Amino acid sequence: MYNYLESIKNDIIENFGDDIREGLKTDGRERTFEKVENDCWISDSVTGNASGSYTFNSYRAKDNLWGNEELIEEAVNEFCIDAETVAKEFLSGSWEYWDVTIRCYLLPQALELAIDEIEEEMQEEEAEEQEEEEVPAAFIDAIRRDGTASSAG
Repeated sequence: MYNYLESIKNDIIENFGDDIREGLKTDGRERTFEKVENDCWISDSVTGNASGSYTFNSYRAKDNLWGNEELIEEAVNEFCIDAETVAKEFLSGSWEYWDVTIRCYLLPQALELAIDEIEEEMQEEEAEEQEEEEVPAAFIDAIRRDGTASSAG
């Protein structure tokens, strides 16, 4: 079964990861979320909403939907899609329509996950940088205590 949430999260990181990193540094999480969400909403590489297709292939879209019927129902309820539209889109085999609808529905959740992952990476990078800075400080402290520094070579 196709994992929409994981796929969308990965697409966000791949296409907007640098924007998220920069935004987290300068604008904070909430403002970054809003900016990136707006960009993702109209990005064919994340939601497909700009053109109406993420896959640009009806068969791939249909394969993605297989086993994700629950997500279709959730998206229909979230976006208040009327029964006539649901029937029309299913009967006409508009699989790309449903694929894009699910992607738009899951976008906020996937974006939260992407931001969490990038924040965690940034924290790890910062901790590594601090660790690298601490080694020389420990060396200097040892020199001050001992009056000399020995190095094995």
